[in-house]
Amino acid sequence: MAHPRVVCLTTGSFQENGFIVADDASRDAVVVDPGEEAELFLTRLETEDLRLNAVWLTHAHLDHILGVATVVERTGVPVHLHPADRPLYDAAANQGVWFGMQVEPPPPPNHELQAGDTLSVGRYRFTVRHVPGHSPGSVAFIGHGIAIVGDALFAGSVGRVDLPGGDGATLLESIRRELMVLPDETIVYSGHGPETTVGRERSSNPFLTGAFPLV
Repeated sequence: MAHPRVVCLTTGSFQENGFIVADDASRDAVVVDPGEEAELFLTRLETEDLRLNAVWLTHAHLDHILGVATVVERTGVPVHLHPADRPLYDAAANQGVWFGMQVEPPPPPNHELQAGDTLSVGRYRFTVRHVPGHSPGSVAFIGHGIAIVGDALFAGSVGRVDLPGGDGATLLESIRRELMVLPDETIVYSGHGPETTVGRERSSNPFLTGAFPLV
């Protein structure tokens, strides 16, 4: 089977990576973590004649949910979020205050993500893995040689743990248990910065090799 297409759109003052994951054969698509400039996602979907089925959220920090309200208002698609991040999600307006931003509260999520869930984009299936530590309800979407990991893991780094709900020991354990068990060639799409691979991070990420202790 061919691989799903992954389009990365880096948006806004946070330079957050959101993604369109598409089955080019069926024209089905989902948006993962629509950030500050929701119109970029909507325009890309329209110009490529893609049919949006859902919004998947890796977690509920402000930079990853800023575009949810607009996307849902325009398309009516359901939102998927892990329940452990619901308090953060419901506090979107308050999160905005911390950064001096006026934020439109996103609509309530429609589906509670759980570890082991299977989500579909056309012919393609992705498995949900729970990777807490950056936030309590952080998840990764795994399938077809791809891992969309939010802010759990970056190229050469890991997610910050100094925000509410963060915990360094939990994050490192999550990464090792849920992500480092994937094949080396698995492409890692992170919430900020360039893509990487599991093998590259296993061998050289200073937080995972112990060269730079997180806790």
